[in-house]
Amino acid sequence: MPKATTQFVCAECGYVSPKWLGKCPGCGKFNTLAEEAAAPAPTLKKPSAVRVGTRPVPLSQVRFETYERVSSGIPELDVVLGGGIVRGSLVLVGGDPGVGKSTLLTQVAAHLAKAHRVLYLSAEESCAQVKLRCRRLGLDSDDLLLLNETCLENAEEAVLQAEYVIVDSVQAIYTEALTSAAGSVGQVRECAARLMRIAKSRGITFFLVGHVTKEGTLAGPKVLEHIMDAVLYFEGERTEAFKILRAVKNRFGSVQEVGVFEMTDAGIFGVSDYSTLFLSDTRGEAAGAAVTPGETGNRCMMVEIQTLMCKTAYGLPRRMSLGVDLNRLIVLIAVLEKRCGLPLGTQDVYLNVMGGIRLNEPSADLAVCAALTGAERMRPIDRYTAIFGEVGLTGEVRAVSFADKRVNECLKMGFRRVILPEKNLKACEKLKDKIELVPVRYVSDMVRALFPSAQNT
Repeated sequence: MPKATTQFVCAECGYVSPKWLGKCPGCGKFNTLAEEAAAPAPTLKKPSAVRVGTRPVPLSQVRFETYERVSSGIPELDVVLGGGIVRGSLVLVGGDPGVGKSTLLTQVAAHLAKAHRVLYLSAEESCAQVKLRCRRLGLDSDDLLLLNETCLENAEEAVLQAEYVIVDSVQAIYTEALTSAAGSVGQVRECAARLMRIAKSRGITFFLVGHVTKEGTLAGPKVLEHIMDAVLYFEGERTEAFKILRAVKNRFGSVQEVGVFEMTDAGIFGVSDYSTLFLSDTRGEAAGAAVTPGETGNRCMMVEIQTLMCKTAYGLPRRMSLGVDLNRLIVLIAVLEKRCGLPLGTQDVYLNVMGGIRLNEPSADLAVCAALTGAERMRPIDRYTAIFGEVGLTGEVRAVSFADKRVNECLKMGFRRVILPEKNLKACEKLKDKIELVPVRYVSDMVRALFPSAQNT
């Protein structure tokens, strides 16, 4: 069989070169040429008759298909996936080294192996190391098939005989069609594309472990995420026991779902009671902390935002944010300076969201402003007060979605007062007899509601 020819294609402009070049002649950028398998030149053929599957059909005539879901054995993972594992899908799990990706998927593989044919394709560890992990986790994995192989062609026969396949990791396997090393852009793209064709044609479900770069994004080409049906990110520090599993892409469910996991000596377990996980026991005693109800998919969680201010020792004040977008924090500081007269231009500002969770929605803006105001004035906020709302550049507090659900969560958690946008008050009128609702139109109104004796400009 003749060896497949390769070519080098620029990821930016699509320039094709027969050999690798450091600088692309087409766009002038460096290190953008990646190796790919060269497709044979197409031969002119006589047009054939139109096949049955190539004609467009009206939407009303398309047959509706119901996807079969299988439980992974971990309820929190099922929630993130949208209700369970869909047969024939590709799931990419990314995260920092040591965060628990292999541990989580080993537990899933051991559970599925009780009723299905499961293959654990380990390209980074030996079979003895995987068995040692199963023994440490106390898993009954006698029916789990293990294979230590890095060449995809050599493992293809075993893959085709399985129902579920865990590939650990996609950056460690390679195909003989390319001469580049495993983990290169061309290898990752070619291997992922071949696994995708197997999954869709044979109905085999794949879990792929993906490495991340130092910026926190998945290593390899962006097309790797495009081919996947679900992309999950495992977040959390190595020294922290609690981890967050976030779905950033899901063709069979919501992309807003978040799963909370706890790392123990016996493995990773989902946390079902996370009510106090993101709240500190000393809230309300120190200045600079505020609580907001964060909406993530189908669940609402009370999250505490903590801020710290100190006089800057340099000409340019420092801003640092963990859990909230840094650019968003800088905008809110500017709003407080201009609309509320807070002198933050000479203060270093540090912000942290409790528990390592990340707040991406704008409803946390008002709580961030409240925490910053309390830290600047050294006045704590009442521990039974929750705050939510989006803040505009004019200082206006804008309405957010699921306001009634957020207030319900505050009521369930024992909070007595909620500061919310005035435009959301109508949706929460039915709860005004059970909890105090304080509507505000501007950020300055929120400051006066929290600190009545303060003089605001």
